[in-house]
Amino acid sequence: MDDNLEKVNRLAGKLMSYARDNILVNLRFLDVAVSALALEPRAGLSGFASDGVKIYYDPVFLLRKYKEEPAFALRMYLHILFHLIFFHSFQYDKLDKEAWSLAADIAVEAAVMELEVPGGVLTLDEQKERKLRGIKADIGALTAEKVYRYLKNFNISAKERRELSLLFFMDSHMLWEGKEEQELSVSAEQWKKLSERVRADLKSFSAGKTDSQSMEQSLNQAVKDRYKYSDLLSRFTVMNEDMQINDDEFDYIYYTYGLSAYGNMPLVEPLEYKDSKKVKDFVIAIDTSASCRGALVKAFLQKTYAILSGEDTFFKKMNVHIIQCDHEVQKDTRITSLEDMNYFLANEKLTGFGSTDFRPVFEHVEELLAKGEFENLKGLIYFTDGYGIYPQKMPPYEVMFVFLDNGDEGPDVPPWAVKVLLDYEELEDEY
Repeated sequence: MDDNLEKVNRLAGKLMSYARDNILVNLRFLDVAVSALALEPRAGLSGFASDGVKIYYDPVFLLRKYKEEPAFALRMYLHILFHLIFFHSFQYDKLDKEAWSLAADIAVEAAVMELEVPGGVLTLDEQKERKLRGIKADIGALTAEKVYRYLKNFNISAKERRELSLLFFMDSHMLWEGKEEQELSVSAEQWKKLSERVRADLKSFSAGKTDSQSMEQSLNQAVKDRYKYSDLLSRFTVMNEDMQINDDEFDYIYYTYGLSAYGNMPLVEPLEYKDSKKVKDFVIAIDTSASCRGALVKAFLQKTYAILSGEDTFFKKMNVHIIQCDHEVQKDTRITSLEDMNYFLANEKLTGFGSTDFRPVFEHVEELLAKGEFENLKGLIYFTDGYGIYPQKMPPYEVMFVFLDNGDEGPDVPPWAVKVLLDYEELEDEY
């Protein structure tokens, strides 16, 4: 190796080691995350990148940046580390990549600057602070998820996006894309556990020391349980006969008898019924109080309809009650087929928009059960903002309260109910 190149690699390696030691001394709650990442020089990279296993850095680029900004190595180390513990790289392929990259960079820089790490100030921090204050005034919490919705839904000009990108850009996200699914899931599971550990350690570290609000909110977002709404329905399935050909019970004796008796004419008698595990009896409760906006309710119903349209989800004959309720039950619509659901979505108008009380829905369902309206009710999903009066008694079926994710842990629910935070992006995406 050329002597100059060897010297460059050695100096760059020392800078990264000093940055790591600074983090371990001043931000001890990050020790497990720091230990999970190896450092590897990569000539010609012209920057920094990480695949969740290593931090790759260009030694020449690092030394050049160090001359301009002595804090650069430390800030870059933290920037990449926070991307991983905030789970940013593992959502990259699911969203608008350009908007998500920018949102992730903004969220990370907000969290890093709140910690006020000794020796970690960059020249552009003051300018970043002004931009962050403006964004925070519009959306509140500076998590990547909220900033992403800000970039997608607010009227942000192309010029302003470019300015934000230049201001907050630090590392390349090229290694976030195109990972093998198995590799991605293993790495994601590892980093979720590390994020949970960091969150626990942060609480004891930051008590009375520093304002780490953005970091806490981003960590809450990272470690939350993520559910696909379509997968939730599997909890409410029952085994029953469904009208369809059952290839699993093909009669080979009947088939070969036809060949022997009639030459080239096999006899085939497919069964018309097949045991299937699907949803049959089900309740969808919709909070139509004033705090639950009609557009969100409609998006939820459209998402539900898309799932119901899948032939492997519901029996041909279904018994679904869609109950609209604010402080009292406003309407109960019984759905027995996909045609009924289609008509409901096309023609039904939501009613209510008063205060919120969840109890009337459960009382109404109890009356329906007493009347024999359900053969085997497995569950109820209640779409709401969560601010209402819950029933005290546990019902004889599973209950899920579904809230839109606002970047926090969501409202508390009774211990007998399951709380699900549904991403805006999942609600809006086509199934």
